[in-house]
Amino acid sequence: MVEWTDFERDTIQDIFSKMDYEAVGPAALSRCLVVYPWTQRYFGNFGNLYNAAAIIDNPMVAKHGITILHGLDRAVKNMDNIKETYAELSVLHSEKLHVDPDNFRLLADCLTIVVAARWGKAFTGDVQAAFQKFLTVVVFSLGRQYH
Repeated sequence: MVEWTDFERDTIQDIFSKMDYEAVGPAALSRCLVVYPWTQRYFGNFGNLYNAAAIIDNPMVAKHGITILHGLDRAVKNMDNIKETYAELSVLHSEKLHVDPDNFRLLADCLTIVVAARWGKAFTGDVQAAFQKFLTVVVFSLGRQYH
């Protein structure tokens, strides 16, 4: 089990309470698909993903980005039991969708960049450490089925 400090818990709650899901989700997923084009292979049914502009303007990418962020709400609400919270999603992504588990880390990195850009100077090293600890636990939990 992961140990969370009060600062870490408060920081994660604060970040997600101020999150603009409709902007951050699409921006993070779009960035991931542009920067790491091999991740696009899991989104073949999303239509035109041929260049950055097409990805950024793709409504299916935007919708899935929002879905991903709302999926993180489950971890925020269950910080003491993230592994179990994501057990079914881990099975789905590994056994049905066959997603490379490293892609979760890549998306988490893109999400961190987008959040940092929006928060600016308020995204201090301590805030980033708490956020990345949280995302690392989520990524590990999603990849758990692969181990």
